[in-house]
Amino acid sequence: MTADLYGASPLAVRADALAASSSPSTVRVAEVPFLAQVTLRVDPRGAAAERIGAALGAALPGPGGVARTERVTVLGLGPDEWLLVGPEGAAQGLQDTLTAALDRAFGAVVDVSAHRTVVEVTGPKAREVLNKGCALDLHPRVFASDRCAQTDVARTAAILMRHDAGSPGFRIFVRASFARYLADWLIDAAAEYGG
Repeated sequence: MTADLYGASPLAVRADALAASSSPSTVRVAEVPFLAQVTLRVDPRGAAAERIGAALGAALPGPGGVARTERVTVLGLGPDEWLLVGPEGAAQGLQDTLTAALDRAFGAVVDVSAHRTVVEVTGPKAREVLNKGCALDLHPRVFASDRCAQTDVARTAAILMRHDAGSPGFRIFVRASFARYLADWLIDAAAEYGG
């Protein structure tokens, strides 16, 4: 007898409420579940960082920067720390690529895919919704597309990434244990924009 594998995202129970709080013309709030997430720690000035950049197809960005390739988005979290984000099921491949590029250099590669989920807030009013609970200046002149920061959103520790693809958009990487609280806060914050 074999067991059936079943996984539910942290916000599966809030999917309908998130959809109901969204308005296509103003703001959309939705979970982007099951993304592969791998943390990397390595000396950014060393040969291993150069090998990793070559293996990924993009140099590791500095703190607050974001680099993209077809298969991975790399967020610069600190002077020697990055979060690599890919599609569902890509974590092992990312780990293998990073480990091979480290080639016995001092560093760390850890799959943290189950640690956080991602909530996406997009649309013309996305910035206004997030401004209600985030102390960062989210104006595009200050927090441009392809920027990221570790911050609090609604008093919840998160990684915030801006990605404007057609319209303003943000991805919030939040710990799974705080995801429902954040979703409920976002539903309330988006209410005035119709949904």
